[in-house]
Amino acid sequence: MRYLFLVTFLVLCHSTMGDDLVQQTCKKASDADKNLNYNFCVSALEASPKSKGADLAGLAGIALDLTTAKATSIKSTISKLLNDPKVDKPALQDCEELYSDATDDLQVATNAFKSSDYGTALTHLSATLNAPDTCETGFQERKAVSPLSKDDGDFTQLNIISLAFINQLRG
Repeated sequence: MRYLFLVTFLVLCHSTMGDDLVQQTCKKASDADKNLNYNFCVSALEASPKSKGADLAGLAGIALDLTTAKATSIKSTISKLLNDPKVDKPALQDCEELYSDATDDLQVATNAFKSSDYGTALTHLSATLNAPDTCETGFQERKAVSPLSKDDGDFTQLNIISLAFINQLRG
């Protein structure tokens, strides 16, 4: 019985510590960058089962994976929207190119991160920050409503989180 209690206690402590690290890391990141939304950071990372018990490098990897997944999801959304006659196609095609370039840069950033080459990871991750803003600007210039606004905002947040966490690793 004591053994069962001890195991349960350790599992609960380990789980809580992982959540605490997520909250602490998001707090530190949001304090350093006012564009980073603390609540978004915590909810995005805690939604990943891998965040339980992860260290800072693990959380940075999760954030980078989430950023890449969001870019891939946006590209898929764009492909579907290109068949919608109500959507501004030229603006959407520009977004498609921007996110295609972003996914290429994210692949380089991920490979660099896995090799602990944080400088290169940060450079390529930073290069992807212009995709959502430029995408949104394209719709605004054409006086069209962007169907990607929420996705673009989420991508920006995930990108900022990834940058902040890798910067924390870099010291």
